[in-house]
Amino acid sequence: MIKCNLARMMGERKLKISDVIRETGLSRNTVTLLYKETAQKVDLEAIDKLCILFNCQVGELFEQSSLHNQLGDSSRKLNLPTSKG
Repeated sequence: MIKCNLARMMGERKLKISDVIRETGLSRNTVTLLYKETAQKVDLEAIDKLCILFNCQVGELFEQSSLHNQLGDSSRKLNLPTSKG
């Protein structure tokens, strides 16, 4: 599962959704979906604009959690590395 850290990053900087919209030019819908972590897909342009605004890397804005739990036994079939922890 991919976790979006937009809400946390906005909170740290005391930004509102309207601030992010104004600074990035992204639509309210895009920012709100990312903020609430309900987005199913995101344009690379949106990711780029958010990374520029927050002066961060993609891996700081998004993180993958528990790859092993998502794939279950299929990770062994595909010879994928399993996560530790």
